[in-house]
Parts: sequence; C-alpha cells; structure tokens
Amino acid sequence: MIGAIAGDIIGSIFERKNIKTKEFQLFSKGSIFTDDTVLTIATMDSILNSKPFSESYKKWFRKYPNAGFGGNFYRWGFSESMEPYNSWGNGSAMRVSPIGYIGDSMGEVMAKAKESAEVTHNHVEGIKGAQAIAASIYLAKIGKDKDEIRKFVEDTFDYDLSESLYSIRKWYAFDVSCEGSVPQAIRAFLESKDYEDAIRNAVSIGGDSDTIACMTGGIAEAYYKEIPRYIISEVFKIIPEEMVTIIDKFYNSATPGIQKVL
Repeated sequence: MIGAIAGDIIGSIFERKNIKTKEFQLFSKGSIFTDDTVLTIATMDSILNSKPFSESYKKWFRKYPNAGFGGNFYRWGFSESMEPYNSWGNGSAMRVSPIGYIGDSMGEVMAKAKESAEVTHNHVEGIKGAQAIAASIYLAKIGKDKDEIRKFVEDTFDYDLSESLYSIRKWYAFDVSCEGSVPQAIRAFLESKDYEDAIRNAVSIGGDSDTIACMTGGIAEAYYKEIPRYIISEVFKIIPEEMVTIIDKFYNSATPGIQKVL
C-alpha cells in the first residue's frame, strides 16, 4: 500500500539518526525507499499475478539488492533455496500491508498473512507480527474503530498496546523483532488524528524508524481512507516507474473504496 511505502520513505532518514519529536521535515534529499518498499511491491505483485510469495520476494530483491535488506534475507534472496530461515524479525510485518486490503474475511487475511510470512519468517513471532499488522489493516478497512482494533490485537496476539507514546519515547531503542516493534507501530496509529500524524508518531519514538512508519502507515491509510496528495506526489518522485505501475494496477483491482493514487 502507498501508505506503507510513504512511511518507509519518510522514516528512512531517521533509521540510524533517531529523533524523539514529531516536529521534522517529512522529505529531504536523503529520503529513499528501502527493503520495506521493495517487498511491499513484491507482495502486491504476488497478489496481482497469483505467484508464490517466495518467487516474488526473490525477484524483487534481486532487482534492488542494495535497498537495505538484513543479512539473513540477503543470503536467502541470492540463494537457490526456497526454505525459510525461522526469522522473528519485523520483515514479515513490513511487507504484509496489501494482504489486509484484499482479504474478504478475517480468516482469509490471517491465512494469507501467515502464508506471506512463513516463506522466510516461519518463527511464531514472525508469523504473529505479520498477522497483527494485516488484521489491523483489515479491521480499519471495514470500518472498525480504534478501540475495536486495539482489543482484537491484544486479545488475539497478546500484545500490550496500553503504553502511551509519551512513555515509549523515553526508553525505546532500535529493535528489529516483531515483538519489539509491531506493538509500538500499532500504538503510533492508535494515538493519531490523521495519516500524517500517524507517521509523525511512528518516527518520533525512534528505533527502526522506516519499518515502524511503514507498518503504521499501512494501518493509517486503511483507517483514514486517504493520504495527503503532497505526500503521494513526493513518493512517486522517489520510487521507480515499475513500482508505480504495480501500485496503479493494485489499486485499480483491489477492494472498492480505497483512495485512487494516480
């Protein structure tokens, strides 16, 4: 989803230079797309063309191998093996947002999110993180309020979403695990007032900023139903044309009611 991709790009310049404030410039000369965007596009590609997730993830990784992939994924991406490597990292959750949009039921979303995760992240926490983000997006898409989303996530995945962002900012540091970043990303959405505010929340806690903002952005887009045009315009200046084409096809084929981006 474009909301996830925008979050990745906005958060990219803060991943190694964390800030603990919501007051920052959204885009700069250093803003780039990372592995989060590459694999979100790959998820869309799989959905559009009914291809195995493993095939699309390897294909798009090999197009953009220098986009900041983790070491385990990098080795897997260049290998001939299709076997997963039991990761509990948040890579499974940052690429899952399109699945929350195409599912017609929670059961379908949960199953598809698991399928997308376990090609690499077959650890229980890797699967759980992907399912939690996809489920949050699905619930937001169908009009559930924030309390309903929070309760479902807490009850289903045993994540604690009670800590405020004000409190999280005081101690939060870089953490690439699903367990240590997915709840914080969801909390950033829960405290937001619109899409841009959600992204500012996500970046402001620090940590793995591009991935947290990517996860938050996918949920925020589904909930608020629109992204400011100036954000979309900046994103399309940064990503390659072949990614824009995939996004256009996905939005034109996905569930009616989502914002058209082109």
